[in-house]
Amino acid sequence: MNAARVFKDSNFILLSGVLMKIKQGTLEDIMRAARNVYPKEFIAFLGSTQKNSVIDELVMLPSTFGEGFSSIRMDLLPIDKSIVGSVHSHPSPNAFPSRADKSFFPKTGEIHLIIAYPFNISSIAAFNAKGKPVRVEVVE
Repeated sequence: MNAARVFKDSNFILLSGVLMKIKQGTLEDIMRAARNVYPKEFIAFLGSTQKNSVIDELVMLPSTFGEGFSSIRMDLLPIDKSIVGSVHSHPSPNAFPSRADKSFFPKTGEIHLIIAYPFNISSIAAFNAKGKPVRVEVVE
């Protein structure tokens, strides 16, 4: 299976009929957070404060960052339609979802990013709630 990457081109697979986008600044926050907790795994939620399917928010909740795992306090997740998915890091170069990832995805929204080492734009993969690769457009 080839993981879909986060691209700045125009060839996108639509997610639920909507092209998901992510702000460059939010991506930079994700890369910074993953680097800061390395070699442990980072986890957070993705938010969209706009109604145009643009991910523009990194939602941090109390979490445990471990080596080979991460966990997040789901009981503190706001009951809010602005949460559209999740993001977590893999301290290896592998950006493919594990069984645990695929079990977590449907509980937390429609779009899920995995950022792998070395935590740059080329090492981010996007998946839908079923763990299938999707593409996300980077916008300013």
